[in-house]
Amino acid sequence: MLDTSAFDLRRYLQGSTHSIGVWIALVILILFGLLRYENFGGAYNISSFLNYNAMFIVISVGMCFVILTGGIDLSVGSVAAFTSVVAAYLSPYGIQIALPGAVAAGLAIGGLNAFFVVAMRIPPFIATLATMLGAKGGALVISGAQTISIDWESNFTKMGLEKAFGVLPWTIVITFVLVVALWIVLEKTSLGRTVLAVGGGEDASIMMGLSVTKAKIFVYTLSGGCAGLAGVFLASGFGAGQPLEGVGWELSAIASVVVGGTLLTGGLGSVPATVAGALLLGLVFNILNFENGRGVISLSAYWQMVIRGAFLFVVIVFQSRVASSSKEGTV
Repeated sequence: MLDTSAFDLRRYLQGSTHSIGVWIALVILILFGLLRYENFGGAYNISSFLNYNAMFIVISVGMCFVILTGGIDLSVGSVAAFTSVVAAYLSPYGIQIALPGAVAAGLAIGGLNAFFVVAMRIPPFIATLATMLGAKGGALVISGAQTISIDWESNFTKMGLEKAFGVLPWTIVITFVLVVALWIVLEKTSLGRTVLAVGGGEDASIMMGLSVTKAKIFVYTLSGGCAGLAGVFLASGFGAGQPLEGVGWELSAIASVVVGGTLLTGGLGSVPATVAGALLLGLVFNILNFENGRGVISLSAYWQMVIRGAFLFVVIVFQSRVASSSKEGTV
């Protein structure tokens, strides 16, 4: 009989080894910022930083589940742009309609991805590339390639402008609740264990009688829903639906997941470490903004893509080295 407790312990220890680096780097950058910049630890900078990066945390957590199964979702950036337009159009009806409506649109596109991958057996890269192009085109068509202003008279503005209980922006509170819920799903439920098992070996999971189809449908639909929520954050934060936004967001999400220690081959990863990866990437740009303000350096926003690419390359190389060392150690 399989000793699942021993398996879980081994997986936990492996996951800790892979993800500990992101936590160390995050702490070092925070200490650096606090010591170097006067207002780095101020309430305004912290609130603004978390409020802006909530979008990337949400799509990164959704991406984490997809990658844990050994898949990929290239459509998240375009889905976020599409649903930001949907949210803007629905904003006159209030947050009670705009929020679930935009998230439902994201869930629908995620479900379409799941249909392509599971039912039609199209490779995830190709399937989500198709929906990425479709969502981007759809956003441009329904918006006329123009930003769509939200209704400032409705309560939709509360999402981006008001604070929950007068303390934190609503985007941060919603993101926190989502992250905790998905962490519980991954670590404490049979569905979460199935997601990890599928990434560890799909054929073996099928032989064990696990519901591989259910797990795949769940992760792709979840990723679409998370992108839909990010679209709501985008519309509320910028005051308009942004059909031209979302370019490169899928790379940011993948980078956050991989920097957090999740293996691109699947089967090993962590929701909290993914959040740390997203915060780490965001913190790098936050520090660069402070440096720009001091006049020490002058980097344009285009350098963000360069930095994300460098991060992703370095971590993938590191992961491949660790994987090779692990294989050699077990031979």
